[in-house]
Amino acid sequence: MTDKQKAMAYWKENLKYLTILLVIWFLSSYGAGILFKDALNKIQFGGFKLGFWFAQQGSIYVFVILIFVYVRLMNKLDEKYGFDE
Repeated sequence: MTDKQKAMAYWKENLKYLTILLVIWFLSSYGAGILFKDALNKIQFGGFKLGFWFAQQGSIYVFVILIFVYVRLMNKLDEKYGFDE
């Protein structure tokens, strides 16, 4: 595999990871906090309705977790394609 092919494969896999993580973030913030809030509000979490909790705090927690997941995925991807330090 040439360096250019390696870089293209790396970037393609990186975009796949980004797309998946952004979809998860979208579903947890916009989906759970706005679109599905009525259904989620039937469930209580810590004394609050789940739709309200996702709109106020849950999406932030999911975002922070996704940052750590992305770092881990990128470290593995760097090792796979030999771009690690």
